Amino acid sequence: MKILQGKIAIVTGASSGIGRASARLFAQEGARIVAVARGEERLQALVADIRDDGGEAVAIVGDVRDEECAQAAVQAAIDHFGGLDIAFNNAGTLGEMGPTPGLSVAGWRETMDINLTSAFLAAKHQLPAMRARGGGSLIFTSTFVGHTVGLPGAAAYAASKAGLLGLTRALAAEFGAEGIRVNALLPGGTDTPMARAMNGTPDAWAFVENLHALKRIASPEEQARSALYLASDASSFTTGTALLVDGGVSITRM
Repeated sequence: MKILQGKIAIVTGASSGIGRASARLFAQEGARIVAVARGEERLQALVADIRDDGGEAVAIVGDVRDEECAQAAVQAAIDHFGGLDIAFNNAGTLGEMGPTPGLSVAGWRETMDINLTSAFLAAKHQLPAMRARGGGSLIFTSTFVGHTVGLPGAAAYAASKAGLLGLTRALAAEFGAEGIRVNALLPGGTDTPMARAMNGTPDAWAFVENLHALKRIASPEEQARSALYLASDASSFTTGTALLVDGGVSITRM
C-alpha cells in the first residue's frame, strides 16, 4: 500500500530542487499532485514525468506572492481531484544578501513576501480545504539559518524563515483539534540550484560540506523523504515541530 494513496497534495516551488523531488516522491507514493511554480516549462516537464510514471498531476503557473495563486492552487486541487489533504509550501528565496546596513528596504520586503507572506497566503486558503476533508498535513520549508545558526549577511533570509516557525506553531495550536497538523522542515545544505548559485566555486562547496557533521551536502531526494514523513500518517502525532534535516550543521561549530 502506498503511504499517500488517495491523498491530494499541493507542492509549491515544484519546478526544481526539494519541491520537484518531493512532488515526484509524493506522486510515487500515491498522491495526486497540484504542482505550483513560476517557471512554466520546467513545471510542465515535472507534470509530464509524474504522468509518465503513472501518477496524476496538474500544473499551476504563478507567483506565490500573489493571493490569486494560492486560491488557484486550492481550487485546482478541489476541481481536479476532489479536495486537499497535504500542502508542502516549499517555495522560497535567499533574497538580497550582504551586510545589514546595506540591505535595501525593497530587498527586505521582497524576501519577506516570498518566504513568509506567501506561506500565510497559502495557509489562509489551504486550511479551510483541509478542514472540509476532516484534517490534513501542512508543511513549510524553513531553515536552520536564524534558528540554530546565525550567518552574517543573511538578515532578511534568516528573519523570514524564522518567522515561518512562529507561523507553524500558531497554526498547529489553532487547528490541531480539527485534525490538521502543521510542521516545518528545516534543511541543511542541499544540492539545489539555489545552493549552487550561493556556493559557486569548488572551494565554497567544500567549505559548506565541511560545516556539516556528515561532511557532505544532502540530495533533494533526501529532503523529500523527510517531507514525506511529515505529509504521511507516519507522523500522525507530530505537530508544531521544527524538523531539522541538516546533516548535523546545527551541532558543529561554524
